[in-house]
Amino acid sequence: MKPSELLKVVHLAEKLKCNTRHCYTSSGRRESVAEHSWRLSLMAMLVSSEFPEADTDKVIRMCLIHDLGEAFCGDIPSFEKTAEDEKREKMEFEAWVASFPEPEKTQWQELLCEMNAMESLEAKIYKALDKLEAVIQHDESDISTWIPLEYELNLVYGNENVQFSDYLKELKAEIDKMTVEKLDDAERDAAKQQYI
Repeated sequence: MKPSELLKVVHLAEKLKCNTRHCYTSSGRRESVAEHSWRLSLMAMLVSSEFPEADTDKVIRMCLIHDLGEAFCGDIPSFEKTAEDEKREKMEFEAWVASFPEPEKTQWQELLCEMNAMESLEAKIYKALDKLEAVIQHDESDISTWIPLEYELNLVYGNENVQFSDYLKELKAEIDKMTVEKLDDAERDAAKQQYI
């Protein structure tokens, strides 16, 4: 990719640093889409030894680009995103990728096709980690930033995506423990406030 073309890609990707997600960080500010993608990629690297038969480089590439469509549309929480929202994001992202020079255009198109098909081990790992990272971030944020539906959603979000892997099921169970502890702490704090 020529330097001028590379700069076009990274300029658009910079929007993910500015676009915020529904979730908050542990310091109390909104998380950016870029921060989510970065930690998701880190998680993929950290679990690579659990999946020796997987192409870790491909999983990390999937993690890095999976939300680039949000540079066009912004982040819409999963519980608010409509089929029309998903279609628009996908169309704008794919049109942008189609403008890439070769060989990058074909490489990205093949990667996106594999991600959308959700059949390869690599695609399944990326998607499961994507869901789990979101739940971890919610657990790290202050409970006051949660909306009512998240009390249950955090315990079920991603369950279907981890079923192919004993390791990821175990990781989800550990994350669920964090969620339950957070909810229990919030309940105790609310009870204490009644007596103050």
